[in-house]
Amino acid sequence: MKLFAFLFLPLVIALSGLQGGESPVLEIKNKSSFRMESNGRNPFWPIGFKPAAQLSNSSADHAGPDIPLTAFLLTSITFDQGARFAIVNGKTMQEGQQFSLQSGSQNYQIKLKSIEDGRVILACRDQEIIVPLRRK
Repeated sequence: MKLFAFLFLPLVIALSGLQGGESPVLEIKNKSSFRMESNGRNPFWPIGFKPAAQLSNSSADHAGPDIPLTAFLLTSITFDQGARFAIVNGKTMQEGQQFSLQSGSQNYQIKLKSIEDGRVILACRDQEIIVPLRRK
């Protein structure tokens, strides 16, 4: 029985190839396209991915170099009854609290302007820095 199947199967395949001839050409009726809006979310990012921190109000009229965005690490946000806490660079802070940051030879006085769900907004001189929560 197995011998019959081995001999019969190639014969069936060969006959079907002779009868089919040429396969019909597929005609495309509507060609699809994709256009992403300039402010849209990249569809190739993983679900829940947040891009790196961005400056929201940058201006060139303040003195000194900009603060590198990698200088901040937001690891936790806690909402309590009437109080909000965030852990920025390993230190627990509240809204309105000021702290000093040394980056290279520069010292910056930074104020924690607001704590929101998933991010904090820091103020330094005349610019705001939005730092997203880093999830592991």
